[in-house]
Amino acid sequence: MPHDLNIVLVEPKIPVNTGAIGRLCLATGSTLHLIEPLGFEINDAKVKRAGLDYWKHVQVVIHKNLKDFFESIPKEAPRVFFSTKAETIFYDHQFKEGSYLIFGSETEGLSEEVRKAHAGAVYRIPQYDDRVRSLNLANAASIVVYEAIRQLGP
Repeated sequence: MPHDLNIVLVEPKIPVNTGAIGRLCLATGSTLHLIEPLGFEINDAKVKRAGLDYWKHVQVVIHKNLKDFFESIPKEAPRVFFSTKAETIFYDHQFKEGSYLIFGSETEGLSEEVRKAHAGAVYRIPQYDDRVRSLNLANAASIVVYEAIRQLGP
């Protein structure tokens, strides 16, 4: 049974990541929110190739910018931000139905302004080797979504 989860990509740059996350959204019943500007055209063949023939079934909402996104969602909606610069590990977060799981772009991550504005809700996925700067965006989204589903139950 799908949960009411939302994956939010702020200014994604790599089409294959967005395609793979679209497939993840379909598999988990999640909604994909894309915050412009995008680093590619949504009809890019790479997006469709990564999402295979599933892309046409993915529930996608495109927002002109982050301000418009925040204005479009309920004020009380749970918002969870992810950054390699966060102190708190995401296992410490209790996920809720209707959560918005917010990820920055592959090259920039979430801006310092966003991290500061939401300081109590910014988490990181643990990494155990300092030579790795960050996880692939599609992998990070998968880890977080399935932890949320695990916590919320079947």
